Amino acid sequence: MPFLTSPVLPPGALARTPQPSLPTGDGLLLRPWRAGDAPAVHAALQDPVMHQWHLRSCDSEEEAAGWIAEWRTAWEDEREAQWAVVDAATDELRGRVALRQILLADGIAEIAYWTVAGARGQGVAVRASATLTRWAFEEIGFHRLELFHAAANEASCRAAVKAGFAVEGTKRSALLHPDGWHDMHFHARVHGD
Repeated sequence: MPFLTSPVLPPGALARTPQPSLPTGDGLLLRPWRAGDAPAVHAALQDPVMHQWHLRSCDSEEEAAGWIAEWRTAWEDEREAQWAVVDAATDELRGRVALRQILLADGIAEIAYWTVAGARGQGVAVRASATLTRWAFEEIGFHRLELFHAAANEASCRAAVKAGFAVEGTKRSALLHPDGWHDMHFHARVHGD
């Protein structure tokens, strides 16, 4: 049975070109992950704050290297697009930003981010999310970007709002964290907001 509308984005909208590096214009760079980033990813995920809000653990640098290999393949498969957020001058890891749950035909994806402990409170998640959002809307043609976070994660909520993601609601008891079920705030931006 044919659809009554055309796909918003065709297959190949991402993978037709290599994953780009995206400067924020204010000292950060979103760049594709490299195998050499594994020690920094492993170190970032040892932080207790990450254990509170990130649902996966990373037990070794080898495991982090496996994640990085998966992230690179996900670009080619157009399932996810993951970037290292680094200091533009030093290449020091400051965080991660991603498009997940990509649905090209619908023009929808989910933004996700985290920051390393030493980068918190510096607007890294806001700047990285804003840069990725501009690229996704203006360069690729996505129509809607969604963002979810635990309602108890007030810092993530502030970052989402500062990046222009309006709160659209709360999904009650939606995600199981190590300390139990969490309500999730649901934010979104639509092209043209």
